[in-house]
Amino acid sequence: MAETRLVATTRTEFGKGAARRLRRAHQIPAVLYGHGAPPVHLALPGHEVMLAVKHTNALFEIVLDGTSTLALAKDVQIEPVRNVIEHLDLLIVRRGEKVTVEVPVHVIGESAPGTIHVVETQTLSLEAEATHLPDRVDVDIEGLEEGAIIHAGQVTLPQGSSLVTEADHVILTVSVPRAEAAEETEGEAGETAAEASATEQD
Repeated sequence: MAETRLVATTRTEFGKGAARRLRRAHQIPAVLYGHGAPPVHLALPGHEVMLAVKHTNALFEIVLDGTSTLALAKDVQIEPVRNVIEHLDLLIVRRGEKVTVEVPVHVIGESAPGTIHVVETQTLSLEAEATHLPDRVDVDIEGLEEGAIIHAGQVTLPQGSSLVTEADHVILTVSVPRAEAAEETEGEAGETAAEASATEQD
């Protein structure tokens, strides 16, 4: 995904009151840091940020006083009631540099009839180039039977990415729901009892 260009201004006021005033003005407080540079406190245009962070690991071109800096959204603090961004942490990155990011697991396909799948790990840690970060990792479960387990090392990674998560880490399991398993057991027990009764009668 291409980077989103944001024109930033330097923040000179801090604290909850200052942050509320920024948000009322449709701006978002943020801090830009990394590569040994001192942290820079910024105000960013709220609408553009909201649209960009809907994507995983959003990449930004931050323009401050005419100077552009490439940065990755590392921590997005969201107020849960109103679902608004309260603060944004931005990590400075460079083109060609590799960074470690958390990428969501996306399940495709359907496991065998009568089974369910449980995603044990919602994200995978991957290393990838900062300007070519994947937005998801696809895990194919088509036709998998009860007892199937998918480990991190079995997942096909997006091109240019390498796995940071331990290869034997469990990503997904396939099983039969307990209620159905219990019903099947009861049914089998009933059939056995009926057969035994018929044998006795004979």
